[in-house]
Amino acid sequence: MGATKAAVLIVEDEENLQEALKLNLELEGYDITCAEDGAIALKKVEEGYFDLIILDVMLPEIDGFDVCETIRLKNIDTPILMLSARSGSADRVTGLKRGADDYLTKPFNLEELLLRIEKLIDKNRKLQVNSSVGDEYSFGGNTIDFRAQTASNSRGEELSLSKKEIMLLKLLIEYKNEVVSREKILQAVWGYQVFPTTRTIDNFILSFRKYFELDPREPKYFHSVRGVGYKFSEE
Repeated sequence: MGATKAAVLIVEDEENLQEALKLNLELEGYDITCAEDGAIALKKVEEGYFDLIILDVMLPEIDGFDVCETIRLKNIDTPILMLSARSGSADRVTGLKRGADDYLTKPFNLEELLLRIEKLIDKNRKLQVNSSVGDEYSFGGNTIDFRAQTASNSRGEELSLSKKEIMLLKLLIEYKNEVVSREKILQAVWGYQVFPTTRTIDNFILSFRKYFELDPREPKYFHSVRGVGYKFSEE
């Protein structure tokens, strides 16, 4: 594992199993958060970013299938590994159809679980890496120098940008014409388990409009997509 601890949410109502999973994963270097029912799990997912969710099927309040589907309906693409005491193929298919990435039947081998966790997290992190943008990028008479953390705009003004401004600009430009979810921004710009409010991100977008738009009130490049995320578009 890299220098940054991967954050894992364990959703398990069986106390002994939850504690055993927590202990073993912490020994492997993971940053662990626990939830004992589906409602608490959904709240924690709303509040912060996780690299992986380990989700039991049989939970009080809301079962694991519904939790998984609700997470996916919120456009959150965190890998989900479902655990179940039921070995039938129908449950496995249901879990995968509802949005799970993997499914493991109890009782399971700890080494197998750890390998599956590692592979899911590694795969997800590789998907996050996008190197399509070089050290400089130009649009609409504006030029950004990512390495120097500077920019010049179409009005001829020279701008000095903060590290987080540069990181967010690069992320949005890498996903040009695509909506970038709040969760992806949290992971890439603010880091794991640090959560600015949506207003904080909105303020960054307002700054970008002031820097780079001819008319900030009628933005051409930097857009907020209500309830979904943010988008850089270039006509």
